[in-house]
Amino acid sequence: MREVEATGQTVDEAIESALSQLNITKEEAEIDVIDQGKKRFLGLFGGKPAIVHVKKAIDPVYEAKDFLLSVAHEMGVEATIDVKRDGRDVEFNISGEKMALLIGKRGQTLNALQHLAQLIANRVSGQFITILLDAENYRERRKQTLSTLADRLAEKASRTNRPVSLEPMPSYERKVIHSALVNSKSVDTHSEGREPNRYIVIAPK
Repeated sequence: MREVEATGQTVDEAIESALSQLNITKEEAEIDVIDQGKKRFLGLFGGKPAIVHVKKAIDPVYEAKDFLLSVAHEMGVEATIDVKRDGRDVEFNISGEKMALLIGKRGQTLNALQHLAQLIANRVSGQFITILLDAENYRERRKQTLSTLADRLAEKASRTNRPVSLEPMPSYERKVIHSALVNSKSVDTHSEGREPNRYIVIAPK
């Protein structure tokens, strides 16, 4: 149950009744006072109860978390998710068995789930939320792999004196390549193409 209409002798009493029924705190609620009510004259007659409509506020981060857990369950993965918030930046660290299913080839499944989780969160959020989804420290391991790849392909571009094109990558993975070679004296990097097929070119100087 996400919402309820409640009555009471006062607005506060009606709100408390609604909160109790929803099992939430006032900070977790969206409250709409329908009728302020009216006290009984001399405590005997003419009274009118206060009426409020209270709805459980939607937390966009936990909407996204519930979505991810549901998808994992449908994939046959029983997972848990640790949530870290830093303002509008949110990191989900997912753990459990069969994590390879959620990561996918070169992180493609993980990237897709991250994109969907961000869509779910921002559908109900008043301000834009950026979500990073990680599993078994995959992001850090992938970063190291990309940095090694960048060095190897930079050496190839410099040795052959010909540009080298990488496969399409998400923006944050392209940023890893750019960062790895930003101080290179032998090559430059730039991105070409359109999302989601944008890719990096490593070219000799």
